[in-house]
Amino acid sequence: METLNTDISNYRNLLKHYIEIRDEQSLYGAEQLSKAFIKDNVPPEEIINLHIQALSELYPDIPEYLQYSMNFLLEIMISYGVAHQEFQTLREEQSELKSEIAVAANMQDTLLATTEPDVDGLDIGVISVPAHQMSGDYYHFVMGEDGSFGIAVADVIGKGIPAALCMSMIKYSMDSLPKATMSPKTILKNLNRVVERNVDASMFITMFYTQYIPAESKIRYSSAGHEPGFYYNARSKTFEEIKTKGLVLGVSPDADYREYERTIYKDDMIILLTDGVTECRQGDRFIETEEVLEVIGQYTDLPAQEMVNKVYKHFERMQNFRFRDDFTLIVLRKEV
Repeated sequence: METLNTDISNYRNLLKHYIEIRDEQSLYGAEQLSKAFIKDNVPPEEIINLHIQALSELYPDIPEYLQYSMNFLLEIMISYGVAHQEFQTLREEQSELKSEIAVAANMQDTLLATTEPDVDGLDIGVISVPAHQMSGDYYHFVMGEDGSFGIAVADVIGKGIPAALCMSMIKYSMDSLPKATMSPKTILKNLNRVVERNVDASMFITMFYTQYIPAESKIRYSSAGHEPGFYYNARSKTFEEIKTKGLVLGVSPDADYREYERTIYKDDMIILLTDGVTECRQGDRFIETEEVLEVIGQYTDLPAQEMVNKVYKHFERMQNFRFRDDFTLIVLRKEV
């Protein structure tokens, strides 16, 4: 009660001072009082009521119509105050959620971390940028006991924390597979069983798995419904879509995956990506695949990492620095 009386007294004195003099000092005092109200979480209807009481004490003969108007304002602010309080609660909950998502994003970076290997005769460039805090894209490098080199590129159909948890499961499932068993079709078949048994039926994962065999200058690859990659022929300076077939992970426990093979030569490139690259937009228009390849083609003379960085920057500018989907681009160039 003492605090309330003090507020009324302070408010009344500030109000009287301003009405009589209208100087900056009284406005500054009002600003400080307003900050105190915010700090104490005083609802707006109480401030209006405070104004009515102060005005009544200062001017007992205030016109009746003005008193009615203030009462009318008070009724309006009661409803507004309830809505305002709900909004404040929502903001606090949203702030807590953002904090939790930030922690989850940091955990995702740690859990899904993969080390880019140093493979003789192979220049590797990688860029993977989430559209939001949590990424639904994933890539992983695996070195085989036989000297082969595997790379997985995946995309969860679904975003946010559930996608991140799903990717963590995939990553650790891959780590648990025997290093001697790097056959792309075998890896996808094993991962499909894991996803089908452990992931919600509404969530699916696409994956493209490539195995590079240095001794044979060959790649073997299989796809589980993933965005097709591209093969760059350095002699003809042309791109060819890497066509594959395969059911997305998690749809059927009995899915089998076909394995493909091709020989790669000096300066040829394997380009792996997610649909965040091929579905970039220019305004309201989705760009064509040919446009993506044209941009990539502008930088084929650069080292692989510089190349993927340049391509990303190009599409980042095209979309006004706002990607609608996660962007992952990987380039493997044979150097010898």
